[in-house]
Amino acid sequence: EDPYVMVRSTELEGYCIDLLKALAAALHFSYKVKVVGDGQYGAISAKGNWTGMIGEIIRQEADIAVAPLTVTSAREEVVSFTTPFLQTGIGILLRKDSVSQETPLFHFLAPFSKETWTGLLLAYVLTCLCLCLVARLSPCEWSEPKKEENHFTFLNSLWFGAGALAFQGVAPRPKALSVRVVAAIWWLFTLALVAAYIANFTALLSSGSEQLPIQTFEDLLKQRELDFGTLDGSSTYYYFKNSKNPVQQLIYEYMDKRRDYVLVKTYQEAIQRVLEGKFAFIGEAVSLDLAAARHCSLIRAPELIGARGFGIATPKGSPWTPRLSVAVLRLREAGLLEQLRSRWWQSHCRQQPRERWAPLPPRALAGLFVALAAGLALGVAAALLELSRRSRRGAAHGQRSCCSIFMDELCMRLQITETTRPSPEPSAKASA
Repeated sequence: EDPYVMVRSTELEGYCIDLLKALAAALHFSYKVKVVGDGQYGAISAKGNWTGMIGEIIRQEADIAVAPLTVTSAREEVVSFTTPFLQTGIGILLRKDSVSQETPLFHFLAPFSKETWTGLLLAYVLTCLCLCLVARLSPCEWSEPKKEENHFTFLNSLWFGAGALAFQGVAPRPKALSVRVVAAIWWLFTLALVAAYIANFTALLSSGSEQLPIQTFEDLLKQRELDFGTLDGSSTYYYFKNSKNPVQQLIYEYMDKRRDYVLVKTYQEAIQRVLEGKFAFIGEAVSLDLAAARHCSLIRAPELIGARGFGIATPKGSPWTPRLSVAVLRLREAGLLEQLRSRWWQSHCRQQPRERWAPLPPRALAGLFVALAAGLALGVAAALLELSRRSRRGAAHGQRSCCSIFMDELCMRLQITETTRPSPEPSAKASA
């Protein structure tokens, strides 16, 4: 099986052959390689006998089995395994364009998460309220409340804030320093906000082709476009058969009912069916990664289940088991196993897979919100300072205290009516 053992001319080569050579050099033993007779890894037959490499180890037709042989409890009862030389799990192999993707109606909202959109809406409303409040408090914006009309009503403030979001200048134009501080900090906030939105939306559009609609085994079970299966009689098949997980039980029932169509005999057959489309293959992650490295149109779904390892099988009580385990650990510590993995799993695809895109969470814009809050507080403080200065000037010319004038001005400017300009006097009727 590629890349573990392959025939080149009259010799064998591959990951397992290189591993066997390294072990022989470390432990000083000679060996003779024999390909298993029935071409199976090892499972219990209908008669209760073990097939494949496990059967040959039990019958002492071989001393060790070096292959991508998954360590399972059933196999561990009849043979001994060394420390795993490869760690793996169960994954899903797909063709990148095998499942059609429909663009959501509100796809333009995707760059930000729901929490971020909620925070932005609250920031917009609170800023407009603050803008209206500061415009009422500031004497420079509204010097004569009894005779003038305040242009920064709440509706006008909402329109002013919306115009800033669209980078459009709208009336009314602020005159007071405090109102200008609030407006300026809102402009800076919207500038950074729009830049973050455009950057994340661009990343979303550019990575959209690599966003798989099937990310998990539950997604695979829910869809109806792809058939899915695994190797007949493999450890992956028995993993789903013995699983108590509801989703994994449903996957096993699906494969068992359609076993003549969805269960394959070899990895090569499985990869060919995935390449042809409308089929997803469930198998060992390391084998799926190899298929994705050799065929650029294939990809492995992110979720992995059933963490497991590939070990070397030996007869029960064999003195070689602990010695081989120690040798495997030494090869891993020396980095040789990683070198073999890099050599035999080398990708032929030029374009590297991109990192999975995700919407911006609120914490990514936390500093922006803090700056907005500080600017709003500064604007309110400046408006109160301007009003207090006007109150002190009024107290210097009159007989009242500064605090009483300040409170009167504050109450007058915060009254509910939008305009306090008196209505014109009715014209006198002409005498007859």
